[in-house]
Amino acid sequence: MASYYYLISSLPELYADSEAPMTYDEFLKCCQSNVSEEKYKLLEELSLTSVDGVNGPLLKEWGACYGSLMKELNYQRSMAMGKTYSSAYDKDGTGAQVVAAALSAKNPLESEKILLDYEFELLDTLVGLHTFDDVVLFGYAIKLKLLERVSCFEHDKGKAEFTNLFTDVRQRVQSL
Repeated sequence: MASYYYLISSLPELYADSEAPMTYDEFLKCCQSNVSEEKYKLLEELSLTSVDGVNGPLLKEWGACYGSLMKELNYQRSMAMGKTYSSAYDKDGTGAQVVAAALSAKNPLESEKILLDYEFELLDTLVGLHTFDDVVLFGYAIKLKLLERVSCFEHDKGKAEFTNLFTDVRQRVQSL
């Protein structure tokens, strides 16, 4: 098992409530000379939606957790719209509570932050007591991908779109 004492020690801390301190490309540059070609290729191809079933450090476990969370999110959204949800999945009580809290948040950005906090907690649990190995490195990579995703959200643009959608729904309801 590889040890990355210098690499992991030199990476800035990642927090769910702050911006990413580096881009994923900058992270990859740090990793390039410190990890094997096989691990680097996995890191290079890593995405939040492609980790399910991928064999790699932490990826299979994370894929199962992330997939379950997304299925719960889809399930609760479907139920809220009065539709059925036909996909089978292992229901997680904590995940269901987090999704319910996210869906009842005052705005979509707040919902995303609730989910991000939970995803960071999941990753911390999966990484556990690992310190300078592949598990920590891949946990860091996934957290960085999550932070990059959140950084794409534009508050003003999102608020304007939400207001437009809400106004449209209100007009439809009033016309009934």
